[in-house]
Amino acid sequence: MTSPPARRACAQAADRVAVFPACLFPAEAMAEVKACVFYGIVASFLTSAVFAFVEDLDDTFKDKRVNDIWLVDFYAPWCGYCKKLEPIWNEVGLELKISGSPVRVGKMDATAYSGMSSEFGVRGYPTIKLLKGDLAYNYKGPRTKDDIIEFANRVAGPAVRSLPSKEMFEHMLKRHNVLFVYVGGESPLKEKYNDVASELIVYTHFFSALEQVFPESLTLPELPAVVVFKDGGYFTYDEYEDASLSSWVNRERFQGYLQIDGFTLYELGETGKLVAIAVIDEKDPTEESDRLKTLMQRVAKEHREHFSRDFQFGHMDGNDYINSLIMGEVAVPSVIILNTSNEQYFLPSEAVGTMEQLVHFIKSVLNGSAQAYGGDGFIQRIKRIAFDAKSTITSVFRSSPLLGCFLFGLPLGVISLMCYGICTAESDYGSDDTDALKRLTDEEDEDEEEEQEREQSAELEGPEEDELEGEEGAEKDPAEKKTD
Repeated sequence: MTSPPARRACAQAADRVAVFPACLFPAEAMAEVKACVFYGIVASFLTSAVFAFVEDLDDTFKDKRVNDIWLVDFYAPWCGYCKKLEPIWNEVGLELKISGSPVRVGKMDATAYSGMSSEFGVRGYPTIKLLKGDLAYNYKGPRTKDDIIEFANRVAGPAVRSLPSKEMFEHMLKRHNVLFVYVGGESPLKEKYNDVASELIVYTHFFSALEQVFPESLTLPELPAVVVFKDGGYFTYDEYEDASLSSWVNRERFQGYLQIDGFTLYELGETGKLVAIAVIDEKDPTEESDRLKTLMQRVAKEHREHFSRDFQFGHMDGNDYINSLIMGEVAVPSVIILNTSNEQYFLPSEAVGTMEQLVHFIKSVLNGSAQAYGGDGFIQRIKRIAFDAKSTITSVFRSSPLLGCFLFGLPLGVISLMCYGICTAESDYGSDDTDALKRLTDEEDEDEEEEQEREQSAELEGPEEDELEGEEGAEKDPAEKKTD
């Protein structure tokens, strides 16, 4: 199996060679043919090698997976997203193998082995899971090679890693934007920390260290402690103010200010925070866009103590995704606050021009005085269904009008024919009943007429019989008298 460039090169060389008779091949053409054959063989070898690092799994996988760590793609052959992931998945398998990772990479047709996929909790395609012992970790990050590999290496290792030196601490601090570290010896807090790390290792990094590995400028109020390093500083977990350790880690696992896209917004919904977004156009930046972005960054940093527990700050490029969420139109640039838990959103009553105005707007949302739009009520759900249907139909017709006519015109035509047939059948049935009733009425009338005629005939015949009987009696009397 050769790559497209190799096939094109072979075709071009073959076209040039085909012009000459076999005995008159120039040396240059022969060299191109040889090069083509060589590159084709190399490409075929590399392609085969890549596929060899991704194993096709079947129903025997359940038994043989116990002693290994597996990164598995559960796919469906007809799924477009699965087909898009396939070349990336092959690269993941190749790189993990070359790097010496203990993670084995496989893929399973979830439609062919539905029982196995159901056992692993597969609900959609593609689903990426890392299986380690009895645990199964879902991957919910971007479907890029680097992100998937980073996830595999992080989850495959121990949930909590040790930082033995200052050099290692500095290295990890530069490598990761968010870093959680347990500081101290054995304690109940360490046990909680280990449990939380096992639960949330799919999202972030957990380490443990002694106080000596940190710079002297870092001072902790007490030990043991759990510290998060991010945004150029560090913040300590307070058991009395921050509730459970798991909730605190879940809230703090993002930087204070982010570039937000659809996937990030979905993940932020799991933190329970409101999301304050500056909607800007990065392709065509304006002074107003830069100003709103800067204001949002300043609020995230300077008012962290007041807002970090309840708000996540960031900016989003363009308003397409926001428009689909609120089923409306958001101006660019502008500010909007989203509540992903109930699909409500908040818009400022006036243009945000200063830091004070932005802080006032955020406080009004926090204290409940700002007007909320949207929501997840019954009427909003009906609107959502109608909006999604309209968006789907519009996108299909824009991308392929003929396909849209076929997909939506054919069902409408069939439904119209069915309705016409039903209406026609009812009309025929009604006319048949009318005719039958009419025939029945006519028959009853005829029966009544016949009965009347019989009665009249009977009335006419009755006296004649009596008279005949009378005459017979009269005739018998003389005879009887004579006999007497």
